[in-house]
Amino acid sequence: MLVVKIHDAKTNLSKLLKQVEAGEEVVIARGNKEIARLMPIAPPAPKSRGYGAWKGRIDPIPDFLEPMSEEELSLWEDGPIEPTP
Repeated sequence: MLVVKIHDAKTNLSKLLKQVEAGEEVVIARGNKEIARLMPIAPPAPKSRGYGAWKGRIDPIPDFLEPMSEEELSLWEDGPIEPTP
């Protein structure tokens, strides 16, 4: 931890901020009394995306996992084919 006087802090603020960005703490003092601390801001904690976050927000389609009927299969298999340019 680096301790600097107010005058030195005002004169070298850019350099001190680079040190803070590198993870170092800087204390600013008036005489022998410490009055402020410069320290890096911690990155915000990521939001939890736990299991069940969408529970109750969407309704599942009841037959989504059921096999397709013959009619639906024929539409998929025999449907129009996009021409290739």
